Amino acid sequence: MKDMKWFEEMEQRIPKGEARTRFAPSPTGYMHVGNLRTALYTYLIARHENGKFILRIEDTDQGRLVEGAVDVIYKTMAECHLQHDEGPDVGGPVAPYIQTERRPLYKEYAELLMSRGHAYRCFCEKTASDEDTGMFEHADDPCRDMDQAESDRRAAAGEPYVIRQRIPHEGTTTFHDEIFGDITVENTTLDDQVLIKRDGLPTYNFANVVDDHLMGITHVVRGSEYLSSAPKYNLLYEGFGWDIPKYVHCSPVMRDAHNKMSKRHGDPSYEDLIAQGYLTDAVINYVALLGWSPGGEQEIFSMEELASCFEMSGISKSPAIFDLTKLKYFNAEYIRRMSAEDFARVAEPYVRQAVKNEAYDAADIAALLQQRTEVLTEIPEKIDFFDTLPEYDAELFVHKKSKSDKASSKEMLELMIPVFEALPAWDDENLMNAMVSKAEELGIKNAKLMWPVRIAAAGKAVTPGGAVEICRILGREECLRRLRVGLEKLA
Repeated sequence: MKDMKWFEEMEQRIPKGEARTRFAPSPTGYMHVGNLRTALYTYLIARHENGKFILRIEDTDQGRLVEGAVDVIYKTMAECHLQHDEGPDVGGPVAPYIQTERRPLYKEYAELLMSRGHAYRCFCEKTASDEDTGMFEHADDPCRDMDQAESDRRAAAGEPYVIRQRIPHEGTTTFHDEIFGDITVENTTLDDQVLIKRDGLPTYNFANVVDDHLMGITHVVRGSEYLSSAPKYNLLYEGFGWDIPKYVHCSPVMRDAHNKMSKRHGDPSYEDLIAQGYLTDAVINYVALLGWSPGGEQEIFSMEELASCFEMSGISKSPAIFDLTKLKYFNAEYIRRMSAEDFARVAEPYVRQAVKNEAYDAADIAALLQQRTEVLTEIPEKIDFFDTLPEYDAELFVHKKSKSDKASSKEMLELMIPVFEALPAWDDENLMNAMVSKAEELGIKNAKLMWPVRIAAAGKAVTPGGAVEICRILGREECLRRLRVGLEKLA
């Protein structure tokens, strides 16, 4: 074990006097919704307190690592505006921020804990699966009361061992959570958890405590499934003589009243939601409200507004139900509030899935869609008629509300084709005036004339935009060609 001066120097490196939160994902693939919410709440607490938000990569479970997963973490956090102040890519005063690069630290702190009587070496031949299934009775571990000299001798001889936490057999441990309040447990219900594995790497529970302390973390945000581990964390902090951070345990995000969200059950990750046509800002806004209430009627928040009003007291003890219908509502609201230019930019890839013809301006088409789109993936099917006039039945020209039938539709197209041919300019104003003037001349409502023009131009009963916009985007030549096709169908 290092001498105490080394430990004192480590203490002096710890930033003090500010709120410090951390998001500490494992690089195991995608970013699920619960993980994103943890990152968001962690970020919002730091920003609300004018503190620091830290990214730490927890990669000690080498068997679960997924290649490229760290890049997914960076990409997702950047897209979601979760700008970290310290982390592996930006550095900071308590680097390194990747757990495997901190490996030498954990053994030193485990040995310090042993020297204080709060941990011990265990040489018992037990597999990891025995640990996971609870098949090992830790209270009966013969190594727990082994003479220290004997333990040192066996370790020096190269005998493999783990280092376990020594949990008191008597009494209780009480910890405080910002959401759930004070919770007391009997120490007899806690096991002597492994702190350092045989391969020398720390367990998740031990590395978390050491790193949180050495990084000066003041608020620990995590899922409520870790409530049962919190007493053991407290005992570790007390064994080291360290201040205990504020615990913020968040209840799970559920698919329904009985089931947690799960990738294996087909529930969407953040990446899935974006691929399904949801906007990042809408997802962030919705996820913020999954288990947290700002009070009041406001539902749509910018990130700055969330940071300003985010109080931990608003976090609920109850599980939150993930509702795609509600998310779709948020997404539609965000789409409608975008500038025309911003919507055209995000819509263009979806427009081009259906409209390959570059002669048609994607921004012009997007303008038809903004007030009619809930998710971006709806766009292609709404506008596929621009590239190719679909096959359609002449029955589409029959529309009771517009007082349109086949005979009247034939008459309208016959009248409008020469009018359109003669227009001085092919724009919204001229197209609108031409149709309104002709309807007025005929003594009919505009709809009776515009319905057949739109049907002939689009070949679909439901379209974004009306006859004027569709005709204008198609251009004079293609529009007239389609109107003549419609006339043939009505012949």
